[in-house]
Amino acid sequence: MKSHLLEFIDTLRNAGLSITAAETMDAVRAVSITGIERAQLREGLAAALVKDEADRPAFIDLFDRYFAVPGRQRGKGERPQPTGESEGHGTGKSGLLPRAEPRPAEQRPEGRGPEERGSEPRQRESPHQRLAEQPRKDGKHEHKKEERGDQLARKRALLQIAFREMSAPEIEECDLLVTELARRFRAHLCRRQRATPHGRLDIRRTIRRSMSTGGIPLEPAFRERQPGRPDLVALCDHSHSVATASRFLLALLAPAHSFFRRVRLFAFVDQPVEISFEAGTLIPHDRLDLYARSDFGKALVAFWDQYQPLLNRNTILLILGDARNNRRPPRADVLARMHTAVRQLVWLNPEPPARWNTGDSVIATYQRHCDALLAASTLRELYAALRQLFRAHRATA
Repeated sequence: MKSHLLEFIDTLRNAGLSITAAETMDAVRAVSITGIERAQLREGLAAALVKDEADRPAFIDLFDRYFAVPGRQRGKGERPQPTGESEGHGTGKSGLLPRAEPRPAEQRPEGRGPEERGSEPRQRESPHQRLAEQPRKDGKHEHKKEERGDQLARKRALLQIAFREMSAPEIEECDLLVTELARRFRAHLCRRQRATPHGRLDIRRTIRRSMSTGGIPLEPAFRERQPGRPDLVALCDHSHSVATASRFLLALLAPAHSFFRRVRLFAFVDQPVEISFEAGTLIPHDRLDLYARSDFGKALVAFWDQYQPLLNRNTILLILGDARNNRRPPRADVLARMHTAVRQLVWLNPEPPARWNTGDSVIATYQRHCDALLAASTLRELYAALRQLFRAHRATA
């Protein structure tokens, strides 16, 4: 039962529910308390594992798959229906069998004839039938378990592959995986930005108010609500070497647009072009020269000249690029102006840290003007960087 429960919890995590190790231990304790009564087991596990009511439908669906009822179970008050020749006979009430007198051990028959076995209720199965069916059921269950294990192992392997080493079939597999990660990221933002009727408890004001009631805090005071949703501006390098990382970043951000007041997306090789990301496809609003040579300095200058009004104290500026500038002027002074204008500037580098500042990379020049420089060379790192970015934003909002 314990291994089955842990497998169920892993499936919930894959479905987007955030379940910690402590909550897993709570679920194990809940099972030991509720027992295997299905209704009580479901509510006990829900109390331990479901933190957001929006996740409850997914929990119920997976619970029904993992803890399905194999057949109709008798309730506590039901009695087996009588069948065979003894139906309706005896001194008891109509439709009930009389209580049989116990026989001495030496007089009890060791087996039954075909007639007696035929009078058994249909719900029961003979030991021979159970032994015959058990290997088939176990074999089918083990096969499904192996399939799920193979799928999880494949997902973990895809998360670890560097973007620059991905083949075309692996990129197609990652498209499905990114859709699942995008749902998880949206659920993460839902939990962190869920609307509440008031702000956090203000201890100082609450104590001050309690002076008029003899030190009893009858009227708690709350802090004012945090400012509204921020603006998000994403500037993505779309040159050939990092185009895959850029596309996956846009796919992860797509379901999260409703958590920002305004979202503007831009792609560049040597000139910034506003884009849209719809149904997994990048749509440029103007001509995007994919065959140009990367020029971060030129792109930063053009973006500052054309879109400076978008950058204000309510803006989070997210830049994705490897900072390989083909030995052209990096124009870090323009990035410094952007950093002064916005609330937060974060740079995601889709190259492994070992390659930073080698060759024509000027990431160290840009790093001085960033609030954070995060590695995003694999899908796992990219997803973790986004979660870290918005966790930090929430803490400083």
